Amino acid sequence: MTYVIAEPCIDEKDKSCIDVCPVDCIHETEQMLVIDPDECIDCGACEPECPVEAIFPEDALPEKWTPFVRVNAIFVEGGAPAVAAALAGHRG
Repeated sequence: MTYVIAEPCIDEKDKSCIDVCPVDCIHETEQMLVIDPDECIDCGACEPECPVEAIFPEDALPEKWTPFVRVNAIFVEGGAPAVAAALAGHRG
């Protein structure tokens, strides 16, 4: 299991979660923050820090935001441009 940042973070990017992450697995893209699932140690420190409640354990992610598992993971493959492409047209 890993943590996932979902749609409420789009255009928000508060960054409070970055400050508490002990392994620096949260990365900023143009549209939102993402969690690198390969770096996340599942500590949960980020979740309560998010003011828009966009961070979820993967197994508790609301179904409507399941595409964000892939959005977060795609950062590993292609960085911020890959996240932008994955988010293109996604709202709601």
